[in-house]
Amino acid sequence: MTRILFVCLGNICRSPMAEFIFKDLAAKAGRGAEFEAASAGTSSEEYGNPVYPPARRKLAEHDIACAGKTARQLTRADYDRYDLLIGMESRHLAAMRRICGGDPAGKMHRLLDYTARPADIADPWYTGDFDAAWNDIESGCRALLGQLTARR
Repeated sequence: MTRILFVCLGNICRSPMAEFIFKDLAAKAGRGAEFEAASAGTSSEEYGNPVYPPARRKLAEHDIACAGKTARQLTRADYDRYDLLIGMESRHLAAMRRICGGDPAGKMHRLLDYTARPADIADPWYTGDFDAAWNDIESGCRALLGQLTARR
């Protein structure tokens, strides 16, 4: 089983969207049992809060539920627990390395680095553009799933 942790700043928008989009894509591909996906934030400021309502609505538009998900902060122990730690932005990778004490095994990547157009995913908390966030995250999750399943 491949364990993936998606990471953003507060764990209420992008990383939970990635967690649940990835789970949905893997399940629809008949590969759900091969993966464990979760999410966390580099900050503790949203700790315990549910998925942000506009992100929850965007997932629901695609029949993806995220009930019960609450924000949590990335910990050093997550580095050993997960096979991949996937950030949404370059600044997340820097914070992830700081929290985890580096990345000696090369587990940390940006989500869109798996696509043909590597880039940061803009934070819809600030932009208000949950459609763009959905498109980027879904594209990244599809590419990640494709690469992981091609290896098997």
